[in-house]
Amino acid sequence: MRRGSIFWGLILIIVAGLLLLKQFEIITDFFGYLWVFILLLVGVWLIVSALRRGVRGPAEHIAVSLAGAPKARLKLDHGAGRLNLHAGAAPGNLLDAECSPGTLVKSATEGDLQKVKIKHASDFWVWSPGESRDWDLSLSKNIPLILDIDSGANTSILDLHDLQVTELDLDTGASTTDITLPAAAGLTRVKVDAGAATVRIAIPQGVAAQIRVESGMASINVDSRFPKVGHNLYLSPDYASAANRADISIETGMASVEIK
Repeated sequence: MRRGSIFWGLILIIVAGLLLLKQFEIITDFFGYLWVFILLLVGVWLIVSALRRGVRGPAEHIAVSLAGAPKARLKLDHGAGRLNLHAGAAPGNLLDAECSPGTLVKSATEGDLQKVKIKHASDFWVWSPGESRDWDLSLSKNIPLILDIDSGANTSILDLHDLQVTELDLDTGASTTDITLPAAAGLTRVKVDAGAATVRIAIPQGVAAQIRVESGMASINVDSRFPKVGHNLYLSPDYASAANRADISIETGMASVEIK
């Protein structure tokens, strides 16, 4: 039985029980008792989940074959948990992954682009605080990739060093994210929209960078390889002529950003 069904089943039992007690005039303030019991149920749920913290169910293996398109777009709706992404897909596959149960995968080809979307099942309360939501994705290094990642309160390690990532769009909340950019992908465009997050970006030696940072109450630390040349703009001296470049745009609030 799915966790959402259990939760709503208990709610219905509480409501039915309180209606019965009101019918027999044992209680009069139905809504007052209802909120008390709902809060009690949620509290018990969270305590049980905390006692189970770190418990992992068996991971699901996911494999998506290359569809023959010259490039691919991968959309990840991860949410909370751990996300590990790197090169290493089996020959003939766009990706191989080990994911927590309840992961949905959609793949379609439109023109010259193979589109793949991975997300968690969307029914209510599918995740509880004691459950570990982990994804480990191995991607093909033989095809140009566009990555679109939405994450919540998670920890992400995105090792793109050996991948041909041409675009990375990361939207993240209260998270910690470590990104290693590609070493030989030509031009890589990076857009990061972060909330109360820690974002660390490693740019390989030999890769030039243009970095724009729009921030609120953020801590920004940029390596001296990328001197500041204007308001919130950092630029490699050889950016215009470099064979491998990264165009990085970061918008953040209360975050810590480190670029090295």
